[in-house]
Amino acid sequence: MIVNKFLYSSKYAPYVFVLPFILSFFIFFFYPIISTCIMSFQDVVGVGQNKFIGLKNYKDLLNVHFYTAVWNSVRYCFWTLLLLIPIPIVLAVFLNSKALVAKKFFRATIFMPAITSVVVAGIVFRLIFGETPGAPLNTILGVFGINPIEWLRNENTAMPLLVLLAMWRWTGINIIYFLSGLQNIPTELYESAEIDGANVFNKFRYVTVPLLKPIIIYVLTISIYGGLSMFTESFVFWQNHSQNDSGLTIVGYLYQQGFENGNLGFASATGLVLLLIVITLNLFQLKFFGIFKKEDA
Repeated sequence: MIVNKFLYSSKYAPYVFVLPFILSFFIFFFYPIISTCIMSFQDVVGVGQNKFIGLKNYKDLLNVHFYTAVWNSVRYCFWTLLLLIPIPIVLAVFLNSKALVAKKFFRATIFMPAITSVVVAGIVFRLIFGETPGAPLNTILGVFGINPIEWLRNENTAMPLLVLLAMWRWTGINIIYFLSGLQNIPTELYESAEIDGANVFNKFRYVTVPLLKPIIIYVLTISIYGGLSMFTESFVFWQNHSQNDSGLTIVGYLYQQGFENGNLGFASATGLVLLLIVITLNLFQLKFFGIFKKEDA
């Protein structure tokens, strides 16, 4: 009786309904962040045996392996942003066209990679881009007289492979985002633009892109995070031991130090630096392109 009275109370019931979220937030998000911040200043030995070492973990980050990991993650993020925003927008416009035949088939086909396990996709890519002459792609190159390429051991092909896998996997998801935005644009705007003499490119530039701005900002924000936190794709390709660290990412370096070397304090510092980089870049782009930008009156 008391429980029912408490649940049906207009004063206390709202707190009861939000309690699961509050508890999960503090247990699985807030507490791990605070714990990570503390461990980043410690030499983590064991429970009750950790000792504070000041900024040593952060000073130790100033090494060539970490610089390489940051550079690889930034390059990967740059190329995925450059390709995974414009291309899905254009494809979404085509898929939203009334003149396109078999829309559902093309939408399903393009979205299919998104529901495929990234581990499975990575293994398939490893087989396709194998190093032996009998690997599928090297076999095709051999038909044209091109010598076999060691795709995964070549520093020049490591990043293109990662970006290609990202393109294959995430293009469909971004298309869905942009399709949802396109379907909310009133057709009257396009009709008015046609009356004013606008061609296809002008309608795309002055109607489609401006009205897709909220979706573009959203995709840009999650893509920055996704690009800088990429780990699984690289791990499937090289198990975190690529040639001259050509496939090493920030999260991969964190994994190396925290789980392979057992240096959890150093790994915590690495994670916090990654968090700082992601927040800084997203605040920067939101300031100049997103919600923090003051629109002209």
